Amino acid sequence: MSSTSPLLSLPGAVPAEGRDEGVAAHYGDLFREQRALADGKGFVDLSNRGVVTVTGEERLVWLHLLLTQHVSDLPAGQATEALILSANGHIEHALYLVDDGKTVWAHVEPGTREALVGYLESMKFFYRAEVADRTDEFAVVHLPAGSIAEVPEGVVVRETAHGRDLFLPRSDLESYAEKAGPAVGILAYEALRVENRRPRLGFETDHRTIPHELGWIGSAVHLQKGCYRGQETVARVHNLGKPPRRLVFLHLDGSEVHLPPPGTPVRLASDGDEGRQLGFVTTSARHYELGPIALALVKRNVPVDAELLAGSTPAAQETIVEP
Repeated sequence: MSSTSPLLSLPGAVPAEGRDEGVAAHYGDLFREQRALADGKGFVDLSNRGVVTVTGEERLVWLHLLLTQHVSDLPAGQATEALILSANGHIEHALYLVDDGKTVWAHVEPGTREALVGYLESMKFFYRAEVADRTDEFAVVHLPAGSIAEVPEGVVVRETAHGRDLFLPRSDLESYAEKAGPAVGILAYEALRVENRRPRLGFETDHRTIPHELGWIGSAVHLQKGCYRGQETVARVHNLGKPPRRLVFLHLDGSEVHLPPPGTPVRLASDGDEGRQLGFVTTSARHYELGPIALALVKRNVPVDAELLAGSTPAAQETIVEP
């Protein structure tokens, strides 16, 4: 499979860079594309994401032992999300799941599917479950909440409050784009993700991130189940302590020309741009209504009302994860 989407041939398409390489960053008008998504119009090409399926009679029981989410009794058609943790409770994989009654379908971050499939295969033992990398066959397409775009018959759909993810046959991607337009780039999709305070693996995470820091407890981590790798850390932090860092939402000074890129140090504004680093920007975006915004991971003890600096850019914070 080519890593480049055929939809990059659409008029105005500008290729994305970095982790989202292979799909369009935008199609010529970032704010128009954001407004379209917010109004329930258009579609987003997420065909650079991996698609993994699990089949077999014991697929849900088996996955229940490996994932942070309670999936042993997952009803057909109900979307959920789940993590795979290291033995120390650090986030290694994020899966966006739905079961169609016969098969569990999951889409995952670009570049993570091979490691995920390798791990799942190593954990099969005697369970009746079969793992398959289906990325060559299926592409993920996102329809925003409120969309009235037609879903082709037989296509598996993962429906959430933020919209519907379609597991579309890759061979149908171009023909579907002609019907479902307008096309919306990944930058618009990301701007709305930041607005909605939703973390993303590889953006809001590093090698030591635990779920509590990002607000993934509840949505991706079920606290009333055990029997998965890293569960001891999850329980200990929830019951006995606090996470060392917390995710925050930043309103950035709109007078700055450039957005602070991921990794930009976050400091107290009162200490100036030479002060002690207290965190870092994870994702920044230009929003069609809010202006420049960002997510950042900061030390837990940073005061919730403190004015911050993202590099040299003044930033006002909003709490996502309580200190």
